[in-house]
Amino acid sequence: MSWLQTSIMQVRGTGRDRSPDTHSLDEARQQRFHFTIGPYSEPVLQVRPGDRIVVDTRDAFDGKVRSEADLPSRVLTMPFVNPQNGPILVEGAEPGDALAVHIESMKPRGPNPRGTCCLIPDFGALSGTAFTALLNEPLPEKVRKIDVDEEGVYWSRRVTLPYRPHIGTLSCSPELDSINSLTPDQHGGNMDLPDMGPGSITYLPVRTPGARLFIGDAHACQGDGEVCGTAVEFSSTTTIRVDVVKGWNLQWPRLETEHMLMAIGSARPLEDATRIAYKELVLWMEQEFGYDRWDAYMMLSQCGKVRLGNFVDPKYTVGAGIDKKYLQP
Repeated sequence: MSWLQTSIMQVRGTGRDRSPDTHSLDEARQQRFHFTIGPYSEPVLQVRPGDRIVVDTRDAFDGKVRSEADLPSRVLTMPFVNPQNGPILVEGAEPGDALAVHIESMKPRGPNPRGTCCLIPDFGALSGTAFTALLNEPLPEKVRKIDVDEEGVYWSRRVTLPYRPHIGTLSCSPELDSINSLTPDQHGGNMDLPDMGPGSITYLPVRTPGARLFIGDAHACQGDGEVCGTAVEFSSTTTIRVDVVKGWNLQWPRLETEHMLMAIGSARPLEDATRIAYKELVLWMEQEFGYDRWDAYMMLSQCGKVRLGNFVDPKYTVGAGIDKKYLQP
């Protein structure tokens, strides 16, 4: 039996017993991509819990970095980066619920798929930025184009990296604010968490009727921290299935994989993001798995796992996880 049959989405989702309809959200239907995540943009699609959506995402540079000669400072207009598909309305989703998003597959898009990695002035973990103000000159601006297929990410003649795709930005709309697509927070956003790939289920807090799901920023691969500021950014065809967990009032996003549950926090400084993630995980263990709060706290000091999403964005993202075998009754 697949682990998905025992997942939170399958056990508690309102659409678990219906045959899914499949919807296409290609560029023609999307038309206008979004650079903010909020309650004010016009929905492009309405689906039911349990439905499947095939989404054509653009890369984080909106397709404008076409060659290694296209320097970001020349072809990009900040802050119009990280374009998002959506918003997608999910019937029956109301504030106080959680939206489950199962990523089923991610495929490179286009006849000759290539990914892009860049060094961008005043951006990245080892560079001075607007948030870390230094007198040093910016690091050199560079662009690298990388061939990508489902077998590998062909970094160089010497190195082929594994194709391990994930979605960098996944969100429901905040209740009031419209937040730029580079910033992660309680709504989700640009978390850049490598675990958020095919086979994973992300649970997002619903703050507005219909949830208003946004998705974009596909990565063909990425190391912990996304240290230079960009992953191997690529255009994808990403297939997701959505469902609604009624009355599961999350404060922060959560993630489920075959072997792990993870709570996700985003903040600056990095230690505060880690604190949020671990606090949410402790409370989850207490509320739903019968743990004493302080026993869970002490035990996570021995077996907890931390995954670093990014520490380059306006806020940093950390996932705190525990192996499911420790949560069995």
